[in-house]
Amino acid sequence: MNIGVPTEIKAQENRVAMTPGSVVELVRRGHSVLVQRGAGAGSSYPDDQYEKAGALLVEDAPAVFAAADLIVKVKEPQPGEIAMLEPRHLLFTYLHLAASKPLTESLMASGCTALAYETLEVNRHLPLLEPMSEIAGRMAAIVGSYHLAKHAGGRGILLGGVPGVAPGRVVVLGGGTAGVNAARVATGIGADVTILEVDFERMRFLDITMGGHTVYSNQANLADLLPRADLVIGAVLVPGAKAPKLITREMLRLMPRGSVFVDIAVDQGGCAETTRPTTHDDPTYEEEGVLHYCVANMPGAYARTATQALNNVTHPWISLIADKELAGACEARPELHSAINILDGKLTCKPVAEAHGLPAGELQPTV
Repeated sequence: MNIGVPTEIKAQENRVAMTPGSVVELVRRGHSVLVQRGAGAGSSYPDDQYEKAGALLVEDAPAVFAAADLIVKVKEPQPGEIAMLEPRHLLFTYLHLAASKPLTESLMASGCTALAYETLEVNRHLPLLEPMSEIAGRMAAIVGSYHLAKHAGGRGILLGGVPGVAPGRVVVLGGGTAGVNAARVATGIGADVTILEVDFERMRFLDITMGGHTVYSNQANLADLLPRADLVIGAVLVPGAKAPKLITREMLRLMPRGSVFVDIAVDQGGCAETTRPTTHDDPTYEEEGVLHYCVANMPGAYARTATQALNNVTHPWISLIADKELAGACEARPELHSAINILDGKLTCKPVAEAHGLPAGELQPTV
């Protein structure tokens, strides 16, 4: 199979979809890998490493799309990239379609087949999303702590406190992978951490392992915690679906002025009414006296670490699709069906369809 790796063009996205090590393995299996020149520069992988790995370097994205059957990316395709997609293409990347109806409809119009990293489910886990959730969760506590500094727009709270001064209070919405990693780092800093969760078994696990507090997640309990919160981290996830709006504008007004809200769920539309995507260059804005950090590709800040972590989990699936093509890969690993969001231009992911009021077709038995 001809596999294409274009340079990511979303703002401040420095990750690359494939490391030179992954290229070596695919070339050994008899596949051709086309890499756009400069694709790995943001992750400190120069072109010569891809050449040594056996990749064919091409000058621009049109050359990648023209020659490749399987397009492997990190972030959702931008308008210029969608224009290059054809019905013959397989696209494998993070899509987050529930957050954007125009993106969904544009991909459908292209006629391509699009697979999303974030909806591939194996044994109730999302293995292609979890490494990025780990990075985003750990980042959330770090950037939240930084932005609580007065010069960064916060209220001047040191999360860890000092002897004689109480630590700052952190509220984490969601006890999944991102929430646990956010809580772990915040606890390590010395903050007073509370995790809101709905799964009682998960709460028992967190209570035993985290050392913080767990509270059942509902509006009343959240409203009770917000007036005392210095940092709130949104880490809720419904696989493939739009994130629930747990924090209304009215609830946000309960938080102290100068407190910070970090919304990891921004890729899926965000878990607050006031969430809107930001960038690493301009990461924050203020609403109702609360500083919002809503960067839509948080792991891109630590591009080399994130690229390596992503490749660790995507490479086996890319190899499987390349070796067997999509139908054979789905037969070998039926879990791959859960990654298919669009098949031959038809929307097949029901949570995305529900988010946008669109009809969802069924996957064909042969796929």
